[in-house]
Amino acid sequence: MQDMKPWAKGRLIKRYKRFLADVETSDGNQITIHCPNTGSMRNCIAEGSACWYSESDSKTRKYPHTWEVATTPEGDLAGINTNRANHLVREALVAGVVKPLAGFEQLRSEVKYGNENSRIDFLLTGAHGDCYVEVKNVTLKEQGCGYFPDAVSTRGVKHLRELMHVKALGHRAVLLFCVQHSGIDRVKPADHIDSTYGAVLREAQTAGVELLAYSAELCPAQSRIELTHEVPVELE
Repeated sequence: MQDMKPWAKGRLIKRYKRFLADVETSDGNQITIHCPNTGSMRNCIAEGSACWYSESDSKTRKYPHTWEVATTPEGDLAGINTNRANHLVREALVAGVVKPLAGFEQLRSEVKYGNENSRIDFLLTGAHGDCYVEVKNVTLKEQGCGYFPDAVSTRGVKHLRELMHVKALGHRAVLLFCVQHSGIDRVKPADHIDSTYGAVLREAQTAGVELLAYSAELCPAQSRIELTHEVPVELE
């Protein structure tokens, strides 16, 4: 995914009120930008570090700028705009990057499914049946490993139950971790943050839900992020 409009580079001053961040622009001004991330952004924030943000042409937005990429305390790059995760996965699916999910004839988004009033991120259909794909964005790195979630996620547990439900009905069910972090080469459940999620994730795998993780190449100077290769999901 490459934006037509170049991203600007700034210096992070602070994140606050969850959805806001103050940034110093390249010309020394201070602006408030939108932070499109509902998570804790644990280990992603380093005040004073380089960050990149996009600008919307919408006249109705209170904050026209959106935070896209952060520099972590370890110097890695993290794509903190969780709204981009589904777009990245869609591009990768269409381009055939996600080999285990190749060969389907149709791709639909936000389709109602399950028995808990949910919407699946992607429904793939073809001659071999239906495949339900739920996407989760990964930016938490600890001790050289990527973890999900970065905060307690009852919604994430609900999605796992829904995937197990459609698997029990005879369909393929896939949880795909979209890794927007330059320093992550494998993904694990964050049992130390949400032990329930970890337990249900293992239950889901035992029930036949497929677990995949694909890593993104982050090139903020080119206003570009794209999924490039698979990384392992480890449950031990």
